[in-house]
Amino acid sequence: MGWLSAGDGYEVALVEGRVAARATAGRAAGRQLKSLPKAVREHPEVDRLRRLAEWLDRHAAACVTQVDTWMVSSLPVPTGLLARVWPDEAWQSALRDLVVVGEDPQEPGFLRDATDGGELRLVNLDGETVRLSPATVTLPHPVLLPDLEDLREFAAELGVTQRVEQIHRATWLRPEGLAEKATEVREFAGGSYDSRFALAARATALGYRVSGGYASCRVRDAGRGVEASVWIGEPYWDGDTETGALSWSDENGRTLRAVEVGPVAWSEGMRMAAALHAGRTVEEGRTA
Repeated sequence: MGWLSAGDGYEVALVEGRVAARATAGRAAGRQLKSLPKAVREHPEVDRLRRLAEWLDRHAAACVTQVDTWMVSSLPVPTGLLARVWPDEAWQSALRDLVVVGEDPQEPGFLRDATDGGELRLVNLDGETVRLSPATVTLPHPVLLPDLEDLREFAAELGVTQRVEQIHRATWLRPEGLAEKATEVREFAGGSYDSRFALAARATALGYRVSGGYASCRVRDAGRGVEASVWIGEPYWDGDTETGALSWSDENGRTLRAVEVGPVAWSEGMRMAAALHAGRTVEEGRTA
């Protein structure tokens, strides 16, 4: 976006997400000022740019949320859709360098470009640029990536930074030997909070849904919807509380046995439970 006139002697523009001003006359002509002069702070163009900046921030956050949803649930995404949104800087920032898989699940690569013709350009583990144009691709959840450690090492070599947490996302594998009838996990139960409000606020800040006495997250695992839930206390309780057990349910609300829970739902449920437990109150003098 270019510079816009904002009254006598000044122009304004969005620079790195904030409104900036520069003088158009005098010794400082053409130079960007360190702060907005008082004379232009209430100018209509400045107000318009501020509202545009707020919209761009919301748009960027929405792009990240959508891409995270695709990744967490390993949903097939039309290649043509990625090509259409790629010119948008917010979409490109959310998508760039995510691991993408086409028709061959054994050939992942880091997404580097998408052309107008619907072709994706990836860098594979051999360091080669490959071109893909299948009808759909997936952005796999890391627990489903067989070469996860290799991808992490290669990403470090390339200096890859992912806007959407994928290859460095904390993952948990469902352990062997679970009791056949077990329906909950208590590994991260017992995390103390001074109030139920504080625990609910942490869950909300982390992006989890709070409803009734539970914090929850929904994913699609192997084509079915699954909701992972952690008990956080009665909604109107104003005393101290603790994180409770983690459990899973299907789209019909049926509680799943632990052995029925798929790898993505298990990992995301454990990730949520661990994050809530990590925010607990730790007594002074005791180890965290």
